[in-house]
Amino acid sequence: MTIFEQRQQWLQNEMRKRGWSGFLVTHNVDIYYYCGSMQTGYLFIPTEGEAIYLVRRSLVRAEEEAAAAVEALGSWKTLGERLRARIGGDAAAGDPLRIATELDVLPVQLYMRLQTALPGAVWEDGSLLVREQRMIKSPDEVTAIREAARVADGALEAVIPHIREGMAEFELMALIEHQLRLRGHQGLMRMRAYNSELITGMVASGASAAVPTYFDGPAGGTGLHPSSPQSSGRALIKRGEPILVDIGCTIDGYLIDQTRTLVIGDLDPELQRAYDVAEEVLRATEARLQPGTIAEHLYLLALDQVQEAELSAHFMGYGADQVKFLGHGIGLEIDELPVLAKGFKYPLAPGMVIAIEPKFTFPGRGVVGVEDTYLITEDGYEKLTVSRDGIRRL
Repeated sequence: MTIFEQRQQWLQNEMRKRGWSGFLVTHNVDIYYYCGSMQTGYLFIPTEGEAIYLVRRSLVRAEEEAAAAVEALGSWKTLGERLRARIGGDAAAGDPLRIATELDVLPVQLYMRLQTALPGAVWEDGSLLVREQRMIKSPDEVTAIREAARVADGALEAVIPHIREGMAEFELMALIEHQLRLRGHQGLMRMRAYNSELITGMVASGASAAVPTYFDGPAGGTGLHPSSPQSSGRALIKRGEPILVDIGCTIDGYLIDQTRTLVIGDLDPELQRAYDVAEEVLRATEARLQPGTIAEHLYLLALDQVQEAELSAHFMGYGADQVKFLGHGIGLEIDELPVLAKGFKYPLAPGMVIAIEPKFTFPGRGVVGVEDTYLITEDGYEKLTVSRDGIRRL
């Protein structure tokens, strides 16, 4: 049995507990997670029996890749009949179907079309169930994330000797992207949240790194234009100001997320102290990374630590633009569960992969901090990020 079939089987067991008839997977990343292919179409996993991948394009490639029966999507007029036939039993005789799907990402227009195609069906929100299943990574998933970490480190080390005073931020970003791609980065990073977009990283220097933006993170960056208002802009790197290098890398679909702070010369003492506190927060969080620790508690403990250091006003952003988390799950998407934030009661469990990113934002001066990615193990954690710790002085 393949890993994809094992995932389908787990989902089927959970659907039986809830009395669902099946799960219609519409989100590309989830389709890949459950069948190993990402062609245009929909994956239907009945509570009993074999999954079916209804594909518009490319049918040929889906047949080569998918751990499911593959059929042409065909006419929407027959979709309801085909799903009922796949479910069988009482549902085929006309009883209402209870079908789950990912309502967190499903467009309303498509939802309305599905309601028309399956009149009388009761639609359930299965998005949380999928996201909770994806929290626990398989050994192969972890292997891909480890490789992404190795690639990210190699790219950073290749670029550092070329950083110079007067270099534009976007030039540094271009050098990093070039090195990542040469080493196998897929060039695509995914987010699940609506209207959120993700590029290779947030690379910015000095005041521009502290410019707030729509991206749900502690550092924004000006970007090159209001149509893409994040990350590197045209500002020139100056001596003595923090250079925030928050980069990701994707290998075989899986992401690593890491941040390092660089500086040409030396940092201002206040920024250096804030960076030191960021490392202290990370070390204190590491000490509690073990199965059973509640995700929320790690965030609350970090808040206490930052308050004691009298840096609360700068933690994870500034003013109204502060974000309310310390870290996040990572895998096929960068905003996975669990989130280290208030209200997230998930106990850490072996197989979770979490990026932890304590940072401090100083408007007009810059952002300092660090981010590493960790695997929760049976007896603690494994640090997956391999880039050298500490501020890099150039």
